[in-house]
Amino acid sequence: MFINLTEEASSLPQAWRSKILGRTGGANIKIIRMDEAGIPTESHADFDEGFLVVEGHMTLEIEGRHIAMKAGDFYLVPAGQPHSVLPGARGVLFLIDAE
Repeated sequence: MFINLTEEASSLPQAWRSKILGRTGGANIKIIRMDEAGIPTESHADFDEGFLVVEGHMTLEIEGRHIAMKAGDFYLVPAGQPHSVLPGARGVLFLIDAE
């Protein structure tokens, strides 16, 4: 299966609503179109969550630390760790989770 991630994200009708592209090893492979709104604090007790910025930028907040991410950056949030995406994000996010 071939998927162009930026084209797939641009076809999404709403920002921050993920689309599952597939599954592997019990994990969901998702794409998200980011906008300025950000995401409020959340955590997932049962699974890690991987963030890969494909295009653009975002800032993760984890335990009061700000992690500035740009295209090509990856961050793995451990299970149970509260995290948020601060307002001002923009671009395409590739997400791996087990939700």
